[in-house]
Amino acid sequence: MSAAAEMLGSCPVIETQRLRLRPVRAADAERITAFLADPGITRMLARVPFPYTLEDAVDWLEHVGYDENWPVAITQPGDGVAIGLVSIERRQGGYHLGYWLGRYYWGRGFMSEAVSGLAERFFEATGATLHSGAFSDNPASLKVLQRLGSKITGQREIWSVSRGRMTQEITTALTPALFTPYRF
Repeated sequence: MSAAAEMLGSCPVIETQRLRLRPVRAADAERITAFLADPGITRMLARVPFPYTLEDAVDWLEHVGYDENWPVAITQPGDGVAIGLVSIERRQGGYHLGYWLGRYYWGRGFMSEAVSGLAERFFEATGATLHSGAFSDNPASLKVLQRLGSKITGQREIWSVSRGRMTQEITTALTPALFTPYRF
């Protein structure tokens, strides 16, 4: 196990004011598939294909690692059913934050609350910088990042699997010193 994995430990369960974040599990495959069948969600994600199939979800769930990654389902405490995902992954020498939420749950502050909860636990464990980004045509996602204290670090072209073309991404970084926890 790497030093980073030892710092992170196991994928956490996190309780926020309105949400429960828990490790993803095989039983989430159908729910993930249903949400990612929405082109309005997948078109904002760089590495997710469209159309998204149950096979895609099962494959991802079988191969998602927990050594240096924290993929968590966003749930409401009453039923534990996934309404979205937020994850921190070790990629390209750093930690990358990614997230999506089912359309029905948009506009209620759930994503800001979920990202804040995971980021707060991550910073407690590591103190490392979190890198992220949002497509330039996704101001709501950028707003989530900025609400928590992320600073824009640049802009670049990246390949979007679901769009099948290069897409403009605004890149961001969040440090423990800049982090402002979101409270609903």
